[in-house]
Amino acid sequence: MLRREFLAVRNRLTPDDVREAAGALARRALELPELARARTVAAYVSVGSEPGTLALLDALRARGVRVLLPALLPDNDLDWGVYTGEGSLARVQHGGKMALFEPSGERLGPDAVTAADAVLLPGLAVDGRGMRLGRGGGSYDRVLARLERAGADPALVVLLYDSEVVERVPEEPHDRPVHAVVTPSGVRRFRRAA
Repeated sequence: MLRREFLAVRNRLTPDDVREAAGALARRALELPELARARTVAAYVSVGSEPGTLALLDALRARGVRVLLPALLPDNDLDWGVYTGEGSLARVQHGGKMALFEPSGERLGPDAVTAADAVLLPGLAVDGRGMRLGRGGGSYDRVLARLERAGADPALVVLLYDSEVVERVPEEPHDRPVHAVVTPSGVRRFRRAA
């Protein structure tokens, strides 16, 4: 129910709104010390009216950061590949789900994410405790569990619109808080000093 409401608001955004927000998001995110220090960042390619990520991906690459992007596996887990520019993306249709833009190069395996210094997570909302409401597919729950099992502790950052930072979202026992949310108007931290 809650997911549908957030998606409905996003679907009312114009392409100009999305583009403008993407530029602001990239500028804010690039100011994060966690991203300034990162050598490897796991990210994703936004689709539709999601907060835009391409400007940020290109800016990270221009800094010499290795950017990993996910490829959805049949069981909803994520494999990873390196982003080398917009030309390295392939549009992939996954059954009845939305088409995603995935890295077209070599696959590095689901564990590649454990080498990331920062992980940019998609979401629909985040609350004052840093709990993230995802799309419900469970792909990123698996990523977070994999990071925990590997003893990896990257900065976890969710990219959202301003209206998606809310008082409280429902949580499951396996949910983990993120460290920061970046919106077009600023950054809010939940834990971990820079």
